[in-house]
Amino acid sequence: MTQKDYMSGKMIEPLELDGNEDIKNFVDNIFGDSGYNGRKLAQACECAKRMLKDKDTVVCLTLAGAMTPIGMSGPIIKMMESGFIDFIISTGANLYHDLHRAYNHPMVQGDEFVNDSDLNDNGVARIYDVFIEDSETLLATDMHLANLAESEFKEPISTSELHKFLGEMVLKTAKNPEKSLLAQAAKHNVPIYTSSPGDSSIGMNFALTWLFGHRVMIDSIKDVIETTAIVRAAKKNGVIIVGGGSPKNFYMQTQPMLWQMLRDESKGGHDYFIQLTTDSPQWGGLSGATPQEAISWGKVKEAGKNTVVVYSCASITLPILFQYMKMAVRPREKKGLYGVKDSLVKELMESAYANKELKEDIVASTSPENYRRVYEKMLGPMNK
Repeated sequence: MTQKDYMSGKMIEPLELDGNEDIKNFVDNIFGDSGYNGRKLAQACECAKRMLKDKDTVVCLTLAGAMTPIGMSGPIIKMMESGFIDFIISTGANLYHDLHRAYNHPMVQGDEFVNDSDLNDNGVARIYDVFIEDSETLLATDMHLANLAESEFKEPISTSELHKFLGEMVLKTAKNPEKSLLAQAAKHNVPIYTSSPGDSSIGMNFALTWLFGHRVMIDSIKDVIETTAIVRAAKKNGVIIVGGGSPKNFYMQTQPMLWQMLRDESKGGHDYFIQLTTDSPQWGGLSGATPQEAISWGKVKEAGKNTVVVYSCASITLPILFQYMKMAVRPREKKGLYGVKDSLVKELMESAYANKELKEDIVASTSPENYRRVYEKMLGPMNK
């Protein structure tokens, strides 16, 4: 490239606040005309707009960090209602704390400059500047989960099935189910997965009831298969990653699950990648790290205008991004993936059993008889 090529970008001028009062114009003309992470946020908004206007794109939201305790259930619910989020992978903690407000259990603004021993003595738990009451909130929420755990499940279930059941319970029993993303996801057939189901108060509650004979058996491998089937069936795939951690990697691994494990070359990486994070790649905490690095794993097709990382606090960037999406794109038809996930799994299974390369590897490691037995158990009599 020449000096002229390098200097061909848009001139940076003093930013003009007048005329940019609404959030979309503010993002486009203030953040977009500046630099650093303000400009990155504008690029993320533009990327989200392209992703949503491409109606073939199936959009996943991955949710880490304590987002629901600060009210982010509301913006997420609006995105589901608009058809902008097709499925979710979340930490269990976000889903547990999502339940509080549906049942009107206290969760209030507090102060980070506080004596935590005194909080503990007074039965109050703290998430930075959020206060949560032990008895009226945590223990009260546990009682709702205990009722769920007493339900009978005939076989191990995926976390999407667990959360569908839980969301339907909230719809039936809570005073304000409109405040719960679990309830609204159940209503709109948006599957919700948890990559670490034991790593939250939801898992702790089920562990307690397990000890007393009421056992909910969660099959995380079903989650791997279901999410992979959803990604495989989509013409295009996009993700909005809040934070990073296990939910991010659980989504990103669907691509190597296809090519590495199933020998399925149908995808070749995700098409859109937006991440809101405060981490830095050199510490190893981004779980697949930057989109550039993810290319080496076959997780992302290419780094460019459709892959954006915004290094800033999601408590700021997430509502701005979602409000921009709401203003810039008309509501999309909901995909209702929960209602079709089983058929997508069957398609994935049929493709896997018909894959000559995969079949040779599996038969070589077991036996033709075992291959036939597994095939017929899952899909019925073999044609050949």
